[in-house]
Formats: sequence, structure tokens, C-alpha cells
Amino acid sequence: MSKNTSGSTTKPAAKAATAGKAAAKPAAGKAVAKTQAKSGAAKGNQKKVAAGAKGKVAAKPKTPAVNPLFEKRPRNFGIGQAIQPKRDVTRFVRWPKYVRMQRQKRVLYSRLKVPPAINQFTNTLTKQHAVQLFTLLDKYKPESRADKAKRLKAKAEAVANKEAPKDESRPVFVKYGINHVTNLVESQKAKLVIIAHDVDPIELVLWLPALCRKLNVPYAIVKGKARLGRVVGKKTATAMVLTSVRKEDEKQLEALQAVSRDQFNSNATIGKQWGGGILGKKSIAAIKKKTKAAAALQAGMQ
Repeated sequence: MSKNTSGSTTKPAAKAATAGKAAAKPAAGKAVAKTQAKSGAAKGNQKKVAAGAKGKVAAKPKTPAVNPLFEKRPRNFGIGQAIQPKRDVTRFVRWPKYVRMQRQKRVLYSRLKVPPAINQFTNTLTKQHAVQLFTLLDKYKPESRADKAKRLKAKAEAVANKEAPKDESRPVFVKYGINHVTNLVESQKAKLVIIAHDVDPIELVLWLPALCRKLNVPYAIVKGKARLGRVVGKKTATAMVLTSVRKEDEKQLEALQAVSRDQFNSNATIGKQWGGGILGKKSIAAIKKKTKAAAALQAGMQ
């Protein structure tokens, strides 16, 4: 009995074990299939990314061809290396004293109030009329020493040979020198007086416009003393006078006289107009700030 019972009991147990193994096999197969599918999808994605990456690398722009004739040579501006580029160092220059004096004087003339007698020299002849005037003056430049000596020698030879000189009249040219100009104006021989606008000291010609207006002699103020000096062969000239001209230039002289009378002799505002009084940037900003603060204070009180 004992043998039968043991055999009967072992057979169902073995059957159950085999059934469990058989049930476990399909479950394991399903899990393996799932993992394989996942790994396959991942590999597919990797392949896609790799393919996209390969496509991007292929789309890189081509490097331009380098010309061997023009080689790049970057400069090094370190100490002892390439020459430094030019820079505007005007602000750091120590200018000579005469330059500083000129600039300070110009600033002072613009800041301080300038009386009419001095301010009239800022009103100069227009460019168009100045060109006409200097073309006329260039025709009447004073003769040089050599020309004068030649003329006098020819005259002396004619007298020695008892011959009549060809032309006894003196050549016509502009007169210059402040004393000479003054004498010609006072003796009413001056036809047109030309005065430089930048004479230093200004007192040398300060009274000359008033004298010309009093004696009704046309005068003109022009830029500048160096330009007048070139007419007479000097570095500078304060004033000059035309006493007479040749017949062909009379109309031009009359036109210039009319312009000078209109702009200077008959102009009543010249003797009354003050100059200067122009404030600097800092002063203008300070005044604006004060007025703004005053306006805000008044608005707060109301």
C-alpha cells in the first residue's frame, strides 16, 4: 500500500511542475520579444540620428580658395612690434605760447562785450566784391626797385642826350603806409581806401573809418592784412589807397566805390552795433539748470 500511495502522490506533482514550466516559457518569450523590439527601435532611432548628422556634415560650406599672392599678415601692435596707427592727439599737444594767446584772445572777443568802434571790423566786404577789388589792385602793384632804377636811368639818358622823354607822367600804383594813407585822405586825393580787418593792435586803424566818413571818402574793410601785403610785396599791410586808375578801369572803380558807400559809409548800424557777449557751453548749461530749478520751485509754491 505504501508503494502505491507514494507513486500516486508523485505523479500529480510532476505533472504540475511540467505544466508550470510550460506556462512560464511563453511568458519569458513575450518578455524577450518586448526587449528585442525596444532595442530594435532604439537602434532604428540611432540610425536615423546618425543619418541626419551625416547629412548635416555633408552640407558644410566650402572654404574659399586662398590666393597665394595675397598672404594674410596680421600685425602685432605690442612693444617693439609693428608701428602704431596714427591717432588724433590734438588735445594732448602742448601748443606754443603764441598759438594759445591767439585762441584765448578769440575766446575773449566772443565772451566780452565789444564796443561798436571795434566791432565794425567784423563787417567785411563780401567775397564776390573782394575778388573784384583785388583783381583791380593787382593791376596797380607798386614798381620794384629794379623797375624804378631802370625807368629813372632811361629818363636821365634822355635828358643827357637832349631828347624829349617818352612819358613824363609817373606810373599809377596803389599807395600804402598808414601815415601816407592818412595824408591822402585828409587832402581829399583818395578815391578808395582799403583797410585790413585783423590789424594788431587795432588802435592803428581804429580812427580811420570815422575819418573817411567825415570827409566822405569811400572805404572798405577786407580780409586780411596778409592779403593786402601780397599786393604791395610785403608780409602785411594795414591800409592802402587808390588815388587814380587808367581809363579802362574807371568803371570798375566806380562800381566798387558805390558798393563801399552802401555797405560802409552810408550804413548807420555799423556805429551802433555791439559785438561779443556769446556765452560758453558750460555757462549756457548752468543758466538753463537755474531757470529750470526756479520754474519747478515756482510751480511747487502754487
